[in-house]
Amino acid sequence: MPNTPHDITRRSLLRAAALVPVAGALAACATPQAQAPASSASPAATSAANPFGVADGKPLEVWIFDGGFGQDYAKNIHQPLFKAKYPKVEIKHNATKEITKVLQPRFAGGNPPEVIDNSGANAMDFGALAQDGQLADLGPLLDAPSWDDPNTKVRDTIDPAVIDLGTYDGTFSVVGYVNYIHGIWYSQKVFKENGWETPKTWDEFLALCETIKKSGKMAAFTYAGKHPQYLYEPLLTMAAKIGGNEVLVNIDNLEDGAWTTEAMKTAATAWAEIGAKYLMEGTAGLDHVQTQTAQNKNKVAMLPCGSWLENEQKTTTPADFEYGMFPIPDFTGSDKLPYGTLHSQPSENFIVPSKSANPQAGMEYLRAMLSKKAAGDFSELVKTVSTVKGAGEGRQLSSGAAAATKALADAGANLVYYRWRSWYLQLDDEVKAATGELMSGRLKPDAYLERIQKKADDIKGDSSIKKYKR
Repeated sequence: MPNTPHDITRRSLLRAAALVPVAGALAACATPQAQAPASSASPAATSAANPFGVADGKPLEVWIFDGGFGQDYAKNIHQPLFKAKYPKVEIKHNATKEITKVLQPRFAGGNPPEVIDNSGANAMDFGALAQDGQLADLGPLLDAPSWDDPNTKVRDTIDPAVIDLGTYDGTFSVVGYVNYIHGIWYSQKVFKENGWETPKTWDEFLALCETIKKSGKMAAFTYAGKHPQYLYEPLLTMAAKIGGNEVLVNIDNLEDGAWTTEAMKTAATAWAEIGAKYLMEGTAGLDHVQTQTAQNKNKVAMLPCGSWLENEQKTTTPADFEYGMFPIPDFTGSDKLPYGTLHSQPSENFIVPSKSANPQAGMEYLRAMLSKKAAGDFSELVKTVSTVKGAGEGRQLSSGAAAATKALADAGANLVYYRWRSWYLQLDDEVKAATGELMSGRLKPDAYLERIQKKADDIKGDSSIKKYKR
């Protein structure tokens, strides 16, 4: 997302998006067009089978983030399921990696689509959308009968964290469809062949990095240098392990000094050492696919990522690669959270814009997605873990999905997450830029955290930015 002057309001940001140039055939989307508000739509009669009153014959427009999970799941699983029930509905399927660039002008023009997978590095600012009243209230979806069982509400079929993290200002408006499970990923085959053991302590991790480096076979570690959020994720998880979950809660709540705590300084210092000693050469100039492909080619042993990795790399991963994942190691025996603690939270976030022409169909589409069959087929196809309870039961899991699922089960209640990234997009931009500087050695840990704290303080003091709290 382009940088925005500090004095621009979120509402004017959305309006200004109408002027953003969009290339090629999508240029027409950038032209604001008058659109009847959702309240003027003429829904069909509601019933247990059609709780939102979907009119069979009114078009439904769906936009999918074409990232780690691709778009085939929408075309081949979700949309056929919806069409089987509403055969006269024309589904207009679209996909893009540039969600903000393509779709923010549609919001500004008053003609957003019905369903959006608002995910990826270029996702729209959820906080801004919520502040502007652009997100439909999905509370009725939670209380609707599930697609599979009319006696069970949708809310009882999904991970409760979906509701917690999808609620803005008391209104549930975002459905996280996938349990992103973050950790350090490696090839089980490579580790077995070399006798390398997965580390449980930071000293063991450093020793492993040194062993791999000295072997001369490959680099020890890399991350997506062009997308430093891949590195700030393990840094924040380590800080939470050291100082407890309140480290991340205070950051989310823009508490004074939240970024400059001892736990954050310790974590930043630890990862800066990795940046100085053990990174694959050229890491800073590579994106996620390039670093992940380097791992598939045995040029580097370990990298941080989420559970979408295996599917994202399916075209370049050797058949016998055997993806594995381990959690962030203990820094010391005094960590407040135990070994196995994971950063895991519902993501791959779907929304129904409040001003779309057919929000009834949008909510029904999400209800279909949240069926056990749809979620199970999705999980098996893209090698990941859905937020729908029991979706993976009886499914054939890949090595990476199995490793992530086991790690999640082992973690139990020891899960951490943060929300500032979706609440304050300007802060995310600053943390990404600063993390790249930290890992390249151009910022020392103290200066790194002070830079981020200043940005957080600026946001806290900006009355035009809606504040959220955990």
